[in-house]
Amino acid sequence: MFRAFINVFRIPDLRNKVLFTLLMLSVYRVGFYVPLPGVDQGSLSRHWQQQSGTGGATQQAAELFAMFTGGDLGQSTLFGLGIMPYISSSIIFQILVTVVPALEKIQKEGESGRRKIMEYTRYGTVVLCFVQAFFWIGYLTRNGLVMPDFAGGYSFWVMGITGMMAGTLLLMWLGEQIDEYGIGNGISLIIMAGIVARLPNAIIQVVQGLNLKGVVGGGTMGPEKVLFLIVSFVAVVAGAILITQAQRRIPIQQAKQTRGRRVVGGQRHYLPLKVNHGGVMPIIFASSFLLLPGWLFGMVANAGIWPQVLWIFLDDAFRPGAFVYILSYVAMVYVFAYFWVSVQFQPKELANNLRDMGSFIPGLRPGKRTADYLESVMERITYVGAGFLALIAVIPSVIAVHMEIPFQVSAFLGGTGLLIVVSVALDLIQRLEANLIMRNYQGFLGTEGGGGRIKGRQ
Repeated sequence: MFRAFINVFRIPDLRNKVLFTLLMLSVYRVGFYVPLPGVDQGSLSRHWQQQSGTGGATQQAAELFAMFTGGDLGQSTLFGLGIMPYISSSIIFQILVTVVPALEKIQKEGESGRRKIMEYTRYGTVVLCFVQAFFWIGYLTRNGLVMPDFAGGYSFWVMGITGMMAGTLLLMWLGEQIDEYGIGNGISLIIMAGIVARLPNAIIQVVQGLNLKGVVGGGTMGPEKVLFLIVSFVAVVAGAILITQAQRRIPIQQAKQTRGRRVVGGQRHYLPLKVNHGGVMPIIFASSFLLLPGWLFGMVANAGIWPQVLWIFLDDAFRPGAFVYILSYVAMVYVFAYFWVSVQFQPKELANNLRDMGSFIPGLRPGKRTADYLESVMERITYVGAGFLALIAVIPSVIAVHMEIPFQVSAFLGGTGLLIVVSVALDLIQRLEANLIMRNYQGFLGTEGGGGRIKGRQ
């Protein structure tokens, strides 16, 4: 594997792509620490510590936001919104394409149609940037987190909204530059860089909280907890890799055709259906959805509305780690897993494409029978994939609450962040390996010039 890394830098074209990608990610990390003008960073830090101590909904939302957007509202920087507006706009248009006939027709126009959809996505990103920046600047103003020289005027609003919009659009541009001139998916790499950058802080928290035979490092975390964290991290990462690569392979037979005196076709191949077809989207949707009841019940309980005992009970029940919260989380992951598969996976269209290419599933008629079979198979494997996603999703909050481990540490044992890092890392390794093998170099997992590939688990 080390020889493969060395070979990456022996190929001029591949070396330039890797260095360009690292340069763009460095620009992102520098901009991550550029503060917005007019924000009182000291007051914001103290306010955030108070929110963290009370487990407020705002703090939970900000931690979730930072985990899968590459931004950090807690520091209120130029890249505070991260790439979230672009992701939200992409998701919105992916759903609209399946329900709006006009957009579906545009997408079927080929490359020009996809470019048109991408243009609409950028316009939607600008709108979402403005809305999210407007609400965040309003939050800072209401809580007195603005410097006195900027408070009470419109200059802070203009600078803050413009700065955060420019930061997100710059991130979007960086991602597109990585797609064109670098290697890997630019947006995904930016998100992964933001998540991985939080790992050193988690390691520092573990070291500070270590307690060895009465020698206190700052907390009550014994060696058994540290060993459990290490073993759990390795096991969860291995499980995430297996479920990310897992496939259900449907046998496909190509019909034989006679062309002149030659008989062509008749090959047998496979149609791979991913077990985790929805990726991290079900966890993102479920996490975002469950923020609403926690925020709503907390606000009603603090308002003293009768019966206050009921609202306090519901507020406690929907805090991360509580039984009702975990049960609701699992249910929401299943619901959104099937919802996202229904949006992304079109068995009727897939069956028609197989029929048009002269291929069929042995034992099934082309058309409706094939579509029904593909739909039933996807429903069964989605049940398994959603179960794994639910397990991954609840691990961080359960460990954080019941083992008294900081959430910033337990977050690396599961959840959205871990799946994003695993998925993006696998995609990056596969792209690097494809470039190496194409030039007759040894891949990361293969032999010299051979067919070393990261194969999906069958």
